[in-house]
Order: sequence, then C-alpha cells, then structure tokens
Amino acid sequence: MSRFIRNLPNFLAARDFREFLCLLENARKRRKAIIAAMGAHVLKVGLSPVLIDLMKNGWISAVALNGAGVIHDFEIALCGRTSEDVKSQVKKGRFGMARETGEMLNEAIRQGAKKGMGMGEAVGRMIARSKLPYKRFSLIGSAYRLGIPVTVHVAIGTDTIHFHPQADGEALGKTSLKDFFLFSGLVRRLDGGGVFMNIGSAVILPEVFLKAVSLVRNKGYRLENFSTAVFDFLHHYRPDQNVVRRPLGRKGKGFYFIGPHEILIPLLAAALKSAR
Repeated sequence: MSRFIRNLPNFLAARDFREFLCLLENARKRRKAIIAAMGAHVLKVGLSPVLIDLMKNGWISAVALNGAGVIHDFEIALCGRTSEDVKSQVKKGRFGMARETGEMLNEAIRQGAKKGMGMGEAVGRMIARSKLPYKRFSLIGSAYRLGIPVTVHVAIGTDTIHFHPQADGEALGKTSLKDFFLFSGLVRRLDGGGVFMNIGSAVILPEVFLKAVSLVRNKGYRLENFSTAVFDFLHHYRPDQNVVRRPLGRKGKGFYFIGPHEILIPLLAAALKSAR
C-alpha cells in the first residue's frame, strides 16, 4: 500500500491525498486531535469495523455523529445490519417503527440526561454494558470502551426515534446540547496541527463545526494551523464552505475528496496503517 500511494500521479486529488496523509501522520505523532465527524450512511455501508480499527490504533481521537448515526449504530449492535426499504415502508406508515430501536435508545438518552451525560456517552455506555449480540461492531460502544469521546448532534424531528412514545424532548435537547459543548472543547484541541474530517454529512455536522469554531475563538482561545477534509460522493455547498474554507485561520489547509465512502475510507485506513 505504501508503494501504491507513492506511485500515484503527483497531480490534483492524488497529490492532495498524499499531503493529507502526511498531515494525519504528523497529528498522530504529536498527539493532536483527530476528529472524525460522520453522517449515518458511513455506518450503514458497513464501515464500522474499519473505523473501530482506526480508533484502536490512534488515528481517530474523537467522533461526532448526527442522530441517525446513533440509530444505525444501535441496529448494527442489535442485529448485525441496518436497513429499511423506506419507499415501501413509508407508504404503509411503518418506516422507523422498530420497537427495540425506539425503546432502548430513548431509555438510554433519558437515563443519560438524569446522570448529566451527553448523548454519545449515554448510548455508548448502554451498548457497551448490554448483551446485544453484535455490539463488537458498534462504533459508539467501542469508543466508550476505548475512552474515546463521541458527541451526537440532533435536529428534532429528523430521527425516527423522535416519534416513539418514549421520546423525551427535554432529554434529547439536554444530552445533545451537552455534546455540543464537549465537541467545542474537542475542536479547541485542533490548534497547532490537529485534523478535522467530515465524512458524509451534508448539513448538520458542517453547521455544528462552524459554530464550534466560532465559539472557541469568541472565548479567546487560539485556533490556528489545523487542517480539514471532506469525504463524500457529491460536492456539497455547506461542507465546502463550513469545513474546507471558512474555519481555517492564517495557516492550515482544507481538502475535498469525492468518491463512495465504502471505497474512500478503507483506502484511507489502509494508507494510514501502512505508514506505521
């Protein structure tokens, strides 16, 4: 893999990819923050084992998810897969109605709110301590066991567990807001060589990242000389502006890599592991 990467043409995306690998290697060596923010599709296409391996080997120091990411991660832990035929199920009013998903996640979030936890910690704790048969494939549960922070950023009404009877708006808001401030603290640690990756989130996580950057600087903390990258199969406005362009200071660089997650992320992981 190292030879393959070295022999890529020294132009455009290939040159950017090699440069980005070097930035990740430097961040890891210097123990700077490496934050992976991910949309749910990244988990849905089976990348959890790849991402867990990266966490174990120090290539990811924090994870940020949207609300749907929690749902897909839980369902993988519960039954080893996660998918619905949305087109047929929504016509029957059955889309998102799985009882276990709604009951267990909402209960974990309510308990987390009572204990002063963020949503990522609350769900990770539940999965890690459960007897779910496939929990070894849970990104959130694995992060909890490894001591890696996970933050979850929800928009009320976008996730199927919000319309289950057990949903508690106060608990959802309280745990997600706590995660925003935890995330802002993690973003602060990007200063001086950290790396932020937005993988497959078109709106929510780029917006959350931009607000966290603004908050950190408003509080008077230095946030310079860090790098960002977007991995997605389309070129979106918000990731381009809110991740690659607007947040960077006088130093640092942003990258945009276009391609399917199920190819790009294993390629990234293999290239990083070969650099050890």
